[in-house]
Amino acid sequence: MKAAAIQMISTPRVDDNLTQARALIAQAAQAGAELIALPEYFCLIGLRDNDKLTIAEPLADASHPASVGTPMQHILAKTAKEHGIWLIAGTLPIRAPGSDKVYNTTLVFDPRGHRVARYDKIHLFCFDDGERRYDEAATLRPGQEPVAFSLTDRSGISWRIALSVCYDLRFPELFRQLGEKHPLDLIVLPAAFTDTTGKAHWELLLRARAVENLCHVLAPAQGGRHENGRTTYGHSMIVGPWGEVMAVQAEGTGIVMAELDQTRQKQVRSQLPALQHRVLGSS
Repeated sequence: MKAAAIQMISTPRVDDNLTQARALIAQAAQAGAELIALPEYFCLIGLRDNDKLTIAEPLADASHPASVGTPMQHILAKTAKEHGIWLIAGTLPIRAPGSDKVYNTTLVFDPRGHRVARYDKIHLFCFDDGERRYDEAATLRPGQEPVAFSLTDRSGISWRIALSVCYDLRFPELFRQLGEKHPLDLIVLPAAFTDTTGKAHWELLLRARAVENLCHVLAPAQGGRHENGRTTYGHSMIVGPWGEVMAVQAEGTGIVMAELDQTRQKQVRSQLPALQHRVLGSS
């Protein structure tokens, strides 16, 4: 299955970001990608952290996302259907009922434009080095449930796909839990890693998660200098089940593509059956 990770440098203008995302999705689809993933906060990186609250949408109906007040979800569903692709739509701010905060939510749309999965980011990022401070809990409500879904590609092969977002990458127990009953074929992780933490840990952790789970990793990222002065690390990446970097884009807007191969994955798992050798935490 050919998969694509889209890298963006999102702005404070939702319409501009959606236009750019749609253009990149179209480019990836024309190149043969059937699974395409957008980065975290693809729709908006505002001038202030609470700007996301002003564009938040309620969750639309899964089969009819053209509900009043959900224009972003409608556009994403329409785009998936238009190109006949599976679209993992980065993250959107989805209103949390009874709260003035939002969920940082990944939505998955199938080639018919129907929403088939929703994941609310569980682990909320907090960082303070004396110069830069981030605290997602100020505007976000954490999710509670790990989420994986299955898709069948155009050749009839089934893929078990784990959903995660950015800071989740640092918590290997999330992926162990998701792969407990059914081993994962792919981890998808939209991100907006800071330049500081990205330089130190991004590639290291992506490759570690691939090696631990003997699966592919698809990581679309924000990658450059944003209008609010923040610099995101970029390096959108596709990693193979042996931990090899299959494709990467360091900075700037673009598309990273690779052919995901379950035959290769099965070979790796046969040669090194580490998943079968687990003792602690295995059922």
